[in-house]
Amino acid sequence: MIKVGIAGARGLSAITGLRSIADVEITAICDLNEDALDKMAAEQHIPHKYRVFEDMLDSDLDAVWIATPMQCHVPQTIAALEAGKHVMSEVTAGVTMDELWWLMECVEKYNKIYMFAENCCYAPQHQMVRELLRRGILGEPYYAEGEYLHNCLHLLKYPNGKNSWRNYWQLGTHGSFYPTHSIGPVMQWFDGDRIERVTCFGSGHHVRPDIRNEDTTVTMCQLKSGKLVKIRVDCISPRPLPSTTYFQLQCTKGAYESPRGGGDSAKIWLESFSDGSEKAEWHRLDDFQAYLPERYRQATDKQRSAGHDGSDYFIVQDFIEAIKTGQQPELDVYKACEWTAVALLSALSVTNNSRPMLMPDFRKNMPSAEQHLSLAAAEEQRSGKN
Repeated sequence: MIKVGIAGARGLSAITGLRSIADVEITAICDLNEDALDKMAAEQHIPHKYRVFEDMLDSDLDAVWIATPMQCHVPQTIAALEAGKHVMSEVTAGVTMDELWWLMECVEKYNKIYMFAENCCYAPQHQMVRELLRRGILGEPYYAEGEYLHNCLHLLKYPNGKNSWRNYWQLGTHGSFYPTHSIGPVMQWFDGDRIERVTCFGSGHHVRPDIRNEDTTVTMCQLKSGKLVKIRVDCISPRPLPSTTYFQLQCTKGAYESPRGGGDSAKIWLESFSDGSEKAEWHRLDDFQAYLPERYRQATDKQRSAGHDGSDYFIVQDFIEAIKTGQQPELDVYKACEWTAVALLSALSVTNNSRPMLMPDFRKNMPSAEQHLSLAAAEEQRSGKN
């Protein structure tokens, strides 16, 4: 039996998924808010509750799911690893570049499973597009877009009227502070590639001049292969809820676009559809269900009900499987650091007149001499590149 403890109320999104696996038990929950803690423990029938995270780590647990505010992710992950626990961490992985170095080194040192809870990677439509790419049906991808548009102004205050942590660690920063929902699925489509440089542009302050973050940011990521990814994040501009994500992928043999809202649906175009005709038409992605991975097609109603069209089940399944096999998951610490670093480098870029920043090559046993940040032009001048 794998015993799991949950830190933070947001971890409730994982409960259905965890309880869909026979040999997993949720034995503890932790939250600073005692009223919320009591309510969650009672509603979810979780036997042990803690207000202090370290006290929960001292209990009989195999793994922890960290769903606390983002500035807590790395300190709590390191504490859990040191206590011999496996970790699933919500996004983003950390809030500073130094934290990313610490995180990577601690995962390697303590040899426990670390998984990044980027559930957008598990969305059925993203998995379907990935399978079309694997089979060569879309050809070679060379450009993609991802957007996260979610008016979060109502989250800047707690119910008691006090400022929430989002005032500081999200909307209190410059740049694309929350890019991973967009960059995660896209980088899976560019399998084997990595981000090499990051350039961010901000729209300025028009809606809420009192907030440090720009109304909209557009971040351009150039991959090592030279291919391009554009990420837009906007959590300030007035928009209707719920949040909106959007994706676009251009390949040599076809293209994909996710829904834009207003009744739109995910669509795909393949060069083979046109037969040389100038009247090319989109087709519904739903017509390609045969390319959905088998485990999605065979999912039970309970598994699909876990949330986000089953994404919240499959991400849990991979985490538990990694614990059982002792093999790090696909969404490992190196991907967590690279995708999170998009946010941190974008802030440096936009505050330096949108100059490009080089992305460190996060990898196993990365030399400490490489753990630094560089403006792209300065680094290339030193290395003699044009």
